Amino acid sequence: MTSDSGPERKFWQIALADLERQLGAGRDGLSSAEAAARRLRYGPNILEERQRLSLPLKFLSRFHNPLVIILLVAAAISALTGDLASFIIISTIVLMSAVLDTVQEYRAEEAAEHLKVSVALKEQVLRDGQEITLPGQDLVPGDVVLLAAGDLVPADGRLLEARDFFVNEALLTGESYPAEKHARDGGIDSPEVASATNAAFMGSSVMNGSARLMVCDTGHATQLGQISSTLRRAPPPSALDQGTHRFGMLIVRFTEILVLFVLLINLLFHRPWLQSFLFAVALAVGLTPELLPMIVSVTLARGAIRMAKAQVIVKRLGAIHDLGSMDVLCTDKTGTLTEAKISLARQVALSGAASEHVLDLAWLNSYFQAGLRNPLDTAIVESGPPRGAGWAKIDEVPFDFQRRRVSVLVEHEDRRLLVTKGAPEDVIKLATRYEEPGQPALLSLDEAARARAARVFDGLSADGFRALGVAWRELEPDRAVATVADERDLIFAGFVVFFDPPKASAGAAIAALGAKGVGVKILSGDNERVTQHVCAELGIPITGVLTGTEIEALNDEALAARLEETNLFCRVSPAQKSRIILGLRHRGHVVGFLGDGINDAPSLHTADVGISVDSAVDVAKDAADIILLEHDLGVLERGITEGRRAFGNIMKFIMMAMSSNFGNMFSMAGATLILPFLPMLPEQILLNNLLYAVSEMPIPLDEVDSEITEKPEHWDMHFIRNFMLVLGPVSSIFDFLTFGLLLLVFHANEALFQTGWFIESLATQVLVIFVLRTRRNPLKSRPHRLLATTSVVVVVLAVVLPFTPLGAWFGFVPPSVAFLLAIAGLTVSYLLLAQSAKWAFYRLWQPAGIATPPPLRSHLPLIGRS
Repeated sequence: MTSDSGPERKFWQIALADLERQLGAGRDGLSSAEAAARRLRYGPNILEERQRLSLPLKFLSRFHNPLVIILLVAAAISALTGDLASFIIISTIVLMSAVLDTVQEYRAEEAAEHLKVSVALKEQVLRDGQEITLPGQDLVPGDVVLLAAGDLVPADGRLLEARDFFVNEALLTGESYPAEKHARDGGIDSPEVASATNAAFMGSSVMNGSARLMVCDTGHATQLGQISSTLRRAPPPSALDQGTHRFGMLIVRFTEILVLFVLLINLLFHRPWLQSFLFAVALAVGLTPELLPMIVSVTLARGAIRMAKAQVIVKRLGAIHDLGSMDVLCTDKTGTLTEAKISLARQVALSGAASEHVLDLAWLNSYFQAGLRNPLDTAIVESGPPRGAGWAKIDEVPFDFQRRRVSVLVEHEDRRLLVTKGAPEDVIKLATRYEEPGQPALLSLDEAARARAARVFDGLSADGFRALGVAWRELEPDRAVATVADERDLIFAGFVVFFDPPKASAGAAIAALGAKGVGVKILSGDNERVTQHVCAELGIPITGVLTGTEIEALNDEALAARLEETNLFCRVSPAQKSRIILGLRHRGHVVGFLGDGINDAPSLHTADVGISVDSAVDVAKDAADIILLEHDLGVLERGITEGRRAFGNIMKFIMMAMSSNFGNMFSMAGATLILPFLPMLPEQILLNNLLYAVSEMPIPLDEVDSEITEKPEHWDMHFIRNFMLVLGPVSSIFDFLTFGLLLLVFHANEALFQTGWFIESLATQVLVIFVLRTRRNPLKSRPHRLLATTSVVVVVLAVVLPFTPLGAWFGFVPPSVAFLLAIAGLTVSYLLLAQSAKWAFYRLWQPAGIATPPPLRSHLPLIGRS
């Protein structure tokens, strides 16, 4: 934003009154009508609109495929050389394939976007003088937004009010320590963002306090928007991206060899160059599973819809694959193993005796601290009637995860106290004296007293209680500011004690995850005794324990060596959580992280799949790939099942397409050596490929066998290649038997040979779907009705087509009944042999357990994944 005259000035350099006049807005926000008008003028408040192509453009994008371009060029050459039939046939088949692919993928994207919008971040905004909730993209300059700890700052703006307001601006300034912001009427002289202490900017996260922000710039006009092109670089490829890329390269190698071989043979035999060229191109199209992108998109979108019904919302479709492949889940204790219904149990002095003064002090600290109020603070404030009569807040030293405590400076008449509350071991270290009920004088906190305090704390922890230490000291009556340096020479008042009951379903949910091959590791900021007690209550076996102090003493190699045997990590900091996740990933695990707090955002980015809950703070939800609508491991377990089902159907398509496609194309390449004519015309190959693709389209709807969902599945190119090399030749054997039958028994001419092989080829590769779609006996694994129906219809169409005028247009001739019966017998024999080969293959070869881990994601914090 600039001023009306003079050199360009930033909105934080302008006096607030002048800024309000420029914006045409006030402290009560905008009217709905004015906001709607500004929405049309300024556009949506987003950094980068998702480049979703319209349906026509998406259709045109299908023609970027080099093979499709070659086919269209070949069709044009056919038209120019007078072969009008080939031109119409090739063009029609290419267009039909493009239309089917476009429509299916567009519908899949629409469904995925609808689900993503359902968990979009919402903002508290003043409109028409009332506080309402709006999607962040609907904000416009002049809006007044209410911010609190845990929120993401949704736009650039000027602070109208600020209460102990600290934000993390590392994305813009590079400064990792939170910056304190203040509301002020005057402007700031400096144009630098780092100096704008009266403003907050999009991409920042609120670490402490609350504020009212008048929006000045939105979308691309924000500071972040101006540099978003450099910040929003494409994320490294996910495991799904890597898998499909490796698979594509495998196909490219096979295609190059076969196509060059066929083209060379046809030219050596002096066959017509145009027909040889079209045949080679059609062969390449036949070998290429061109529907793979559509199958992947539709399968993942359907998986996302099914997961939504299981209370799991997917923000990044590729995360469905990662969730299904996940073999380690890292999670916090609160809300996962416990009910997160924390209640105040008691308040005790250092000796363990009841002390109301401890609760008085804790109440002042929790009530007046402006940071994100956690369940412990809520339990204290709601434990009874207000205890702060006559007290007022002067200042605050916000909580941070290094100090693990928060202090508030409060005043009553002419007395000012600094009240500190936090992790007992850290608070006690800062104290030199302590108080006891009934003792008029303060006591020295000597070694004996410290040992007594430790025993009381350990006893509470062993019984499953959480505790916070509370201490205080008196400061000068005129003290207006409190700092970390003031947290010394404290007087220890005692402990406030809480109880969070274990979640009855957690033990069974963890056992169910274990049965599905997912190991659960608990990463808790709480102490080890409390966490061990909760695990014992739930029947969760503990294989090893590491504390934050012990982790700090280990280098990365030593930590990695301890990770496999350890499932309980206690008193860990956010940085240590990320180290644990990185260590697990480097050991080849696919790691998920479940978190809902401000401190969880780095770990959510570090994990292969970040998981949060709908009640989480904005920072966590923005960083996550998957949102649980219920904070329950049972919900996550159902989501994992859906993720594996989606991945199973993708692999099902690949295994079926490659074994049958490879076998048929290999047979076709071999046939060029022994036949004086083309074994199938180019347009017949394309028609075969199109009909086969139609039969496979319902695969995303198909169910998968229960064993597919019982353990993590990973991309294994060796497994796919070997499956193709085993099952493909089985198909080729029966193709060559068909050749012999056609040539030696029925003495087929060129047209009858092409007709017969078209029917046999399509029947075998379509019907083998029912064999290859399951690792079981096909009769015991029912396919989806639509898959069965389309497959049967396609085979019937292949048999009937030669008897129709359209069949003659494609160059087919009607076969005899005896010939059709012979083809049926060959087809049944092929299916029986394919089942035997599949059974033997799965006995001898199993997919690899854990694949090479994907590269670590380097997403920028607070922007989220694209």
